[in-house]
Amino acid sequence: MKWIGRTCGYVGRVTLDYVGMALVRAAFTLRILTLLVRRPADGRAQVKRAVVEQIYFTAVQALPLIIPLALLVGSAMIIQFTKVSGEFELGKAAVILIVREIGPLITALVVILRSATAVTAEMSCMTVFNEIEAMEMSGVDPMWVLSYSRFTGITSAVVCLFVVFDLAALFGGQVVAWATTSQSGDIFIFQVARAISGTDLVVSLVKALLFGLIITVVSLFHGYTTVRKVSRIPVSVSRASVESFFACMLVNAFVSIVFYL
Repeated sequence: MKWIGRTCGYVGRVTLDYVGMALVRAAFTLRILTLLVRRPADGRAQVKRAVVEQIYFTAVQALPLIIPLALLVGSAMIIQFTKVSGEFELGKAAVILIVREIGPLITALVVILRSATAVTAEMSCMTVFNEIEAMEMSGVDPMWVLSYSRFTGITSAVVCLFVVFDLAALFGGQVVAWATTSQSGDIFIFQVARAISGTDLVVSLVKALLFGLIITVVSLFHGYTTVRKVSRIPVSVSRASVESFFACMLVNAFVSIVFYL
């Protein structure tokens, strides 16, 4: 019977560890969200500059990647759908596949691969080399100077990139519909306009905002909690990337179920 007691004790410790980590992450997220309402007066110029730089890195520099990717995805989706369902529901298919589901996920994936890894590596290096402690000792709040700017910049960038991805993907679908079917491109756009609804736009924007929140919080949290060894930096980056994408997949499915079932 002793092994049962040891097993129960181990399970209890693991459960408490998971609960404790969940509470810590919730407090960390709440701390970042609080800065959106109560922003300190010190260092606002520096933070604004950091927000602009983060938007430039995450959104502007990602355009040469996101636009060709959106064109390819939109074209491939329409080509495959024309072979299955004919040419009369292409607009509705584009809305369901691109605007509702694929657009937010691929946008989040691009941001994770480019920005989440960079932010996690940056914060991990600052943690390992005691730069965050040095900021605290000098009276600077790292959550305000570092976390707020990255949260605002990445979340704004995800929303903007999602809009760009959808427009480019629909344009690619329009070109393919015009080139491979008997209908004109204007008919495809009319079908998209008729199929899309206000709920689709709201749900997509909600997903983009939640994805931005998830990616930023997970990346910063893993960066701040990196074990102070240089060899642990790649581990934190890998964990943050996988956890961000998995959490975005779960949120995407949950939001779709809530709004469309």
